[in-house]
Amino acid sequence: MFKVAKTITQLCILATTSTLIGCGGSAETKTDSSIIEPAQPVSDWQLVWSDEFDGSEISTQNWSHEVNCAGGGNNEKQCYTDDAANSYVSEGTLKIVALPAGEDAELPYTSARIISKNKADFKYGRFEVKAKLPSGQGSWPAFWMLPTDNRYGGWPKSGEIDILEAVNLKTVDDEGNVENNIHGTLHYGKDWPDNSYSGKAYSLPDAVNPADDFHTYAIEWQEGEIRWYMDDYLYATQRQSEVRYNSKGEAVGLSHKGWFAEFYDLVSGELTTHWDTSPFDQDFFMILNFAVGGNWPENSNNLGINADAFVHGQTFEIDYVRVYQCAQNPDTGKGCETVRPGWDSLEDAMVEGKAPAPTLPSAGIAQNLTIFSGTINPNWPAWDCCGGSTPLVVNDDSAGDVIEFIVGAEPTVNGFITRADNITDAQGQASPFDASPIIETGKLSFDLNIVTAPNDPEAAWMLKVESSDGDTAAEVLLTINDEGIVPVVGQWQRYSFSLQSLANAGLDLSAIDVVMIFPAWGTGEGAQYRVNNLEIFADISSPQLVVFTDEENTSWPIWDCCGGSTPTIELDDDSHGNVAQFVIGGEPTVMGFISRADNITDVNATPMPFDASAILADGIVQFEMKVTSMPNDSAAAWMFKIESNAGDTNAELALTESMEAKAPVLDQWQTYTFKLADLASAGLDVSAIDVLMVFPAWGTGDGAIYRIDNMKIYNPFDGSHVLFADGPKEQWSIWDCCAGTTPEVIEDDATHGMTAEFVIGATPTVMGILADTDVSLDASALLNTGILQFELKVITMPNEVDADWLFKIEAGDPNAAVELNLSASQEGAKPTVGQWQTYTYSLQSLYDAGLDVSAINVLMVFPAWGFGEGAVYRLDNVVIKNP
Repeated sequence: MFKVAKTITQLCILATTSTLIGCGGSAETKTDSSIIEPAQPVSDWQLVWSDEFDGSEISTQNWSHEVNCAGGGNNEKQCYTDDAANSYVSEGTLKIVALPAGEDAELPYTSARIISKNKADFKYGRFEVKAKLPSGQGSWPAFWMLPTDNRYGGWPKSGEIDILEAVNLKTVDDEGNVENNIHGTLHYGKDWPDNSYSGKAYSLPDAVNPADDFHTYAIEWQEGEIRWYMDDYLYATQRQSEVRYNSKGEAVGLSHKGWFAEFYDLVSGELTTHWDTSPFDQDFFMILNFAVGGNWPENSNNLGINADAFVHGQTFEIDYVRVYQCAQNPDTGKGCETVRPGWDSLEDAMVEGKAPAPTLPSAGIAQNLTIFSGTINPNWPAWDCCGGSTPLVVNDDSAGDVIEFIVGAEPTVNGFITRADNITDAQGQASPFDASPIIETGKLSFDLNIVTAPNDPEAAWMLKVESSDGDTAAEVLLTINDEGIVPVVGQWQRYSFSLQSLANAGLDLSAIDVVMIFPAWGTGEGAQYRVNNLEIFADISSPQLVVFTDEENTSWPIWDCCGGSTPTIELDDDSHGNVAQFVIGGEPTVMGFISRADNITDVNATPMPFDASAILADGIVQFEMKVTSMPNDSAAAWMFKIESNAGDTNAELALTESMEAKAPVLDQWQTYTFKLADLASAGLDVSAIDVLMVFPAWGTGDGAIYRIDNMKIYNPFDGSHVLFADGPKEQWSIWDCCAGTTPEVIEDDATHGMTAEFVIGATPTVMGILADTDVSLDASALLNTGILQFELKVITMPNEVDADWLFKIEAGDPNAAVELNLSASQEGAKPTVGQWQTYTYSLQSLYDAGLDVSAINVLMVFPAWGFGEGAVYRLDNVVIKNP
């Protein structure tokens, strides 16, 4: 009532005529193909409470009157009384009457509001009223519920359930439209004024008006779901939110956006968002009231209050109120659902709620973002919030193509936005930007030219940045920029703001989705200004440590721990040049490279422990080694050891545990690679690496002579995951799901070289690229900007010439599959015989469709299931990358 403006299946045989239901991946793919059938309750709903209003007065055992002039917090124009003129029982019905008040009254109308608090409180059930509603501009009857105890906080954090509301019934507008809607709504979420509500309006066919006769209005409320009915027709459904988790158990999105709650966690004491049954999992009480005027009715239809409609009073007449509980399971309310086809469809009865998506876990990968630099980023369109203008790309004599904003009479803010409702370019996707990995050195910068100043000479120019659908924001004056400049009309000026300063001002950097540049709200009329080169950036070259290549790094000298020798630099072959040589004698020792003060002899050098934290996810330690003399102990194991923080942590592994998994061979250079993530798992703190050692196991090295070259710590990842180019990625294979064929690597033209060829026979199948068991690809770091792209060439079309060509991708969760037509790619092209064609899908669009991008393990391209016989086609350059 309170309104505020503001994956592989063993047999891939479950199929439809157009698409494969489940196939691919290293776990079973499942699809629920059940059909919802309407089910009418007969005896399972059991009446547990009712008021039939058959007596001579309002039952004080069932109801209490609220007496006040508070107006419900909505600027309503009535005082609630317990006067019999405003509420009484007669002839089997309850009447709540809104009347004009006396001349000296505090508010111009009187009415009544009765509540069942501490007399009839329930959790779950069917709540039903049969009523005839009042009419007239300004009328606002309601049957609704509030929590008995505000367990989750004050309104609306503990929830509100509006079973029935209507405003201004029978009001006729200038075009002859007659108001006949009723409304069902939930209120929840954060404290006012940041509260949320969601609901649906409904009107009966043939212009039937709820003010003309009695109708039944009800909700069925069960654990996690509430459904609204008028005359037993289900017109709205709302549910708790359903969270999507990635393969790491991190919340990454919502598979259903429903209600939510925000309250302080009892354990951590932190304000926490909950996507569960709260707040609609506590006892609620019922309310019947009739308000006059207020924010909602007075700002709808013909506006205000029509005093003539209330001269003789308006009556909200109630035949009965009944409460049922579900005998199947009273504790959850489940098992008695009265449903129909479409009850759970967003295209029909299902209402999408206002729950915020979980903040995506930072991938920890530093990236830069260009929002506008001469051309529009389709993921970040230019935007006028509220003024009705359309920002345009215009040519500026000195700056080339720029974005121009104009502020008219309507107060507004202008800028750039990446939210789904604001993106109109078919190539664009909502792409919130994670700037948290570059907080220390990152900046938000842009060029601004104020062509015409606002009419208000005192107007202040502002920068506002929002994240997570506006959950957090930073709003600052342009004059606090890093350059220390003030806006000057007619000049291009560069403005920069450190990300740290924006975070200090309240911005969560992990999901930036709006950047606004504007004259302060309501002061901008007349302003015309241009923006260019808007970017969020830092120097994000990956940290790298070169320990030895051709010459000694004086901060990392070559070193014999305990044997008393002096390692030397020797000339090796043409390809290696100078190398570090180690010789082990009779004293047990370990050897390598060290960066600690006591071991540095060069007076100009200082210790430089290496912080590899920024490249932990993809970084490696790599070196080359050649043994020129094996240890006398032929069984000696060769080891690699790395330490940090002066030896506080370390990791020690045999060379055979490297990625190459091989032992040294006499007089051969061999490469050894260890993943930083594996070393961290073995106990190493990667933030202060200060020793790297290669040696025969302690006490077994006598007689060994060996050389080390090209020892470094770096990130080899270039931003691309290549699944097929001349051959499949290591630990991946080209694959036929179900027909028993063996796809081949075939040479195509000079441009493409070796490609993957697939041939489909009579047995229905899908084909593509498959990861080995327990292998998957984590593309989370590329989510905001990345694409999945491949090239396809059809040699022979299927016998079924109209067969749809499909693309399907799966992840570790068998339900996290996404299947799309090739025509849904960014290119939108259908395959053509004999031509290589490129197909591109944004990672964000695949994620939004339900894909867990952290555990991709199958990628398929195929004619629709059962229609592929006769098809011969090739794939090449299958890659996930930043464009």
